[in-house]
Amino acid sequence: MTSSTIRTMNNVRSIDQLDLAGKRVLVRVDFNVPLDDAGAITDDKRITESLPTIRKIMESGGRTILMSHLGRPKGERREKYSLRPAAERLSQLLGAEVKLAPDCIGDEVKQMVDAMNDGDVLMLENLRFHRGEEANDEAFARQLAELGDVYINDAFGTAHRAHASTEAVARFVKEKGAGYLLLKELKFLGDAVCNPERPFVAILGGSKISGKIDVINALLDRCDSILIGGGMMFTFFRAQGREIGSSLVEEDKVEVAHAILADAASRKVDLVLPSDVVLADRFAADAETKLASADDIPSGWMGLDIGPETRRDFSDRIRRAKTVVWNGPMGVFEMEKFAAGTKAVAEALVMATEEGATTIVGGGDSAAAIAELGLAAKMTHVSTGGGASLEFLEGRELPGVKALK
Repeated sequence: MTSSTIRTMNNVRSIDQLDLAGKRVLVRVDFNVPLDDAGAITDDKRITESLPTIRKIMESGGRTILMSHLGRPKGERREKYSLRPAAERLSQLLGAEVKLAPDCIGDEVKQMVDAMNDGDVLMLENLRFHRGEEANDEAFARQLAELGDVYINDAFGTAHRAHASTEAVARFVKEKGAGYLLLKELKFLGDAVCNPERPFVAILGGSKISGKIDVINALLDRCDSILIGGGMMFTFFRAQGREIGSSLVEEDKVEVAHAILADAASRKVDLVLPSDVVLADRFAADAETKLASADDIPSGWMGLDIGPETRRDFSDRIRRAKTVVWNGPMGVFEMEKFAAGTKAVAEALVMATEEGATTIVGGGDSAAAIAELGLAAKMTHVSTGGGASLEFLEGRELPGVKALK
């Protein structure tokens, strides 16, 4: 982690340091929740994680004005991306009415804010119905800022984006700070990176190496071991000169993978690649499958998961660790035949946690996988931000956090 990142964390005020009584408290939350075809929320974790911050404002006599995005409406009002389901779910969780404004800016919204009483909660409509949100537009941010006396960012999942509601708005609200969820994310990820109890093991998966190059390079400075799974393993195999059949490979990243392997060896970091793989004759849930050594992948077959020998090896290494960070599945976990590797890693993290290790799941597909397995509550911490957690681990200064200084 860079010294600037540490300084930023130390210079951010907590919600507990802010005077909220009688104030209009503008809160950036991340209620970008998954919805089914009928518009019902299928996982409300992001809403429940923000409850401590919202309840703190309510109990302090503040007036909570929530703002979030949902999906990618691309600057146009599209009803399927309305935050109404989130407002309704939050009302149920709080046991109090949460009104939904018709927009996030404008005269009608101002009137609704002016009519609020202490302890009330209002949710603004989807920020991304306006192009100014993702453009970090100053005029749009000023209109948001007019709605609040205090600004709180509690949306770690969007803290790596310099958007109007995460970066520009903070310039126009004097009193600002971090909510409990954002503080919790910074603490767990910060402690893991800055002061990990050792052995420190990182597990990285997912389909491509391209999105993980910077985080691998950063972790080479900090980890004792890095375990590689997912489709990205085949780019490393190609860099070693192995045959990979028809497995996924990023040809333009083979030299990068070669350099990472050499760097790991020179630093004496144990970068561990799978010893066996689960192969399929095609990318399909009902494909024919077979096991193969990583040194013996036949032509016409593609690797879609780590094999049983690798699962045992990874599990043993995880259970011996004292700090574990995991980002990215070990295979195509959405298909049952190729989910065993991801499940084995998740179960090993549960055992490591029970044995006293700090286990951190870095959001995204990894978080989705453990939620599907019903194991999320058994980890030390499950991040609400996949991209944000990766950038934090890389040592980057997150714009949404820097703006709170």
